[in-house]
Amino acid sequence: MNKLISDLLTVCLAVSLMVVSPPFSWAGPVDWVEVPQTEAGQQWWDRGSVREEAGGVRSVLSRFTPAEIEGQPPSRGSLYVMQVDCAQALYRDKQVNGIPRFRAEWEPAGADGLIDSVIQAVCALPLS
Repeated sequence: MNKLISDLLTVCLAVSLMVVSPPFSWAGPVDWVEVPQTEAGQQWWDRGSVREEAGGVRSVLSRFTPAEIEGQPPSRGSLYVMQVDCAQALYRDKQVNGIPRFRAEWEPAGADGLIDSVIQAVCALPLS
């Protein structure tokens, strides 16, 4: 049941991102790549959504599901459109669940192993 809810949420959010975020091409299927799980939860990035923007910045669709906490209902997770500054190893979330964040600030991953893994993977991906 949790997988079904998660998949339905992913589809709904992806559709809302298509309306709000035209820079991505949605012609193909989503190619989720999971980064190593941490105590915080799980994170994936979509290989097909990575785009090079001005100044060496890349954008990517990512998905985060927090770890389950005993005694609480499982979280459905969230979808993000992240921008990654590969030269400085910084990121910012431009959209969260399809809602734009107009004043998103650049941040270092810090001790967040999930975000650090996404930054490393997205920046190592060769783009044609």
